Amino acid sequence: MQTSMSRWVGTAVLGASFCIQFGTGAADWPGWRGPDRADVSHETGLLKSWPADGPRQLWVSQDAGLGYSGPAIVDGKLYTLGARDKSELLIAVDAGSGKLLWSVEVGDLLTNGWGDGPRGTPSVDGDRVYALTGRGTLVCADVKDGRVVWKRAMDEFGGKVPGWGYTESVLIDGDHVVCTPGGSKGTLISLNKATGELVWQSKDLTEDAHYSSIIVAEPNGTRQYIKHTEKKVSGVSAADGSLLWTTDFPGRTAVIPTPIFQDGYVYVTAGYGAGCKLLKIGAGNKVEEVYNNRLMKNHHGGVVLVGDHLYGYSDGVGWLCQDFKTGEEVWSERKKLGKGAVTCADGMLYCLDEETGAVVLVEASPKGWNEKGRFLLEPQSKNRSSRGKVWTHPVISGGKLYLRDQEHLYCYDISG
Repeated sequence: MQTSMSRWVGTAVLGASFCIQFGTGAADWPGWRGPDRADVSHETGLLKSWPADGPRQLWVSQDAGLGYSGPAIVDGKLYTLGARDKSELLIAVDAGSGKLLWSVEVGDLLTNGWGDGPRGTPSVDGDRVYALTGRGTLVCADVKDGRVVWKRAMDEFGGKVPGWGYTESVLIDGDHVVCTPGGSKGTLISLNKATGELVWQSKDLTEDAHYSSIIVAEPNGTRQYIKHTEKKVSGVSAADGSLLWTTDFPGRTAVIPTPIFQDGYVYVTAGYGAGCKLLKIGAGNKVEEVYNNRLMKNHHGGVVLVGDHLYGYSDGVGWLCQDFKTGEEVWSERKKLGKGAVTCADGMLYCLDEETGAVVLVEASPKGWNEKGRFLLEPQSKNRSSRGKVWTHPVISGGKLYLRDQEHLYCYDISG
């Protein structure tokens, strides 16, 4: 199972003299959208503006394989998924240098016209890392060497591979790993994270798997998993998988962005004209619709909540600042940057143009688009599908900005 290290020679590591090892105080990014799945880093002391040619590039590695999986970074190690030949692999590299540490085969290759390979981001928890392949194999592996502890397949639970593959990044919550096989046996499952044994399956919620990842929240003191499927937004009991609430959503084709929860409110959005919706979860899990409009139509670049405002790219509108509580537009910008993903740290937005690979630093402010620097990802992958783009979201950890374009991983110094 272990892939030969000779196949993964650390090619094209640039700027090695600038590599910095993370200290014990480095801020970890343990999985999809960071420690709280909000894509908002808690780090401070980062650059508020960039030089003309962007922040200093510390290294570039070509060891990530093909796919769109994002980085998870804990204790100076970066974990991601990538494809080589006919297999998908779980990969660990040194986050300070880009040097490959280990790689292990975890499942068969997902093939797709928009690009082969895995989509989801690994989740790191203690001495284990959990990852879901594009064809639906969930693995638990040892962080030290990639040794697989256990595997489960989504089809064991009635799931079938969605059109663009399984893209979910699994959730670790206490002693459980929670994910979405989808289907008539139950949309969600909770497994014992140590053994992979089934704890429960949500028999009252039987929507097919789409592409959005789960979040955990405790509105009114009830711990629950909030899941966005194509036609529903639902809350499922963390204790036993029972359905607590559900509401309709006009999704179509692909529902991808992760829900946002704050102070009892749940915000969801999707592309293909679906729009956005804000819900209020009241006493007894009674759900009230606050607004439902088509202002934010976010495809897959994600939305971040900073203070009272949402920021993200809306199809047909451009980069948008939206009032969280009212759903009204505060400002929009269509000309400065194309469609893409966004992450926030220290009051700044890190915006990535999926078409060109341009990375732009913008103030997270309701006053308007105030750009503070930009650069272009270089070099870019020559192996990317002609229909694929730079879709992996930016990640910030330990004063570094991490980006990916297929087999390329990039690291930049953004510390102040």
